[in-house]
Amino acid sequence: MNDDARPLAVFDLDGTLADTAHRQHFLEGAKRDWAGFFAAAAEDPPLAEGVRMVLASAEECRIVYLTGRPERCRRDTVRWLSRQGLPEGTLFMRRNDDRRPARRTKLDILRRLGRTGQVRILVDDDELVCDAAQVAGFAVVRARWADPSAALKDAQEREGRT
Repeated sequence: MNDDARPLAVFDLDGTLADTAHRQHFLEGAKRDWAGFFAAAAEDPPLAEGVRMVLASAEECRIVYLTGRPERCRRDTVRWLSRQGLPEGTLFMRRNDDRRPARRTKLDILRRLGRTGQVRILVDDDELVCDAAQVAGFAVVRARWADPSAALKDAQEREGRT
């Protein structure tokens, strides 16, 4: 049990804190290369606006990282967060076998978090995740500082991969 009563600030990774543009090519074409896509995540450049928001939020909030990346990417993801100098926080990842749309998996976790603490804000680039969170009563900041990827959006919704 965490005795820290500060509210939670919840941040997505891909497209919010991490720039995935350099690895989008793995999702284009008839056969998507998920192994290549996730392996390349370790080299994502940080997105300055997202980094500023998480650093500012850490002054008043406990940080939670909520990503659609599969659990098998945890080690690389934790290393990436550390290399960027981002604050420590709880990292929630998708089960390796979970193929539900991100809007469902993330909303389930947000609701769980909301039962044990106050979720002050969710910052995410996925419009469907943001819409679902707002409908459920969560405050949302839509991360619109990265170039959107049609391939990634389709993958998130149809294949439940990120």
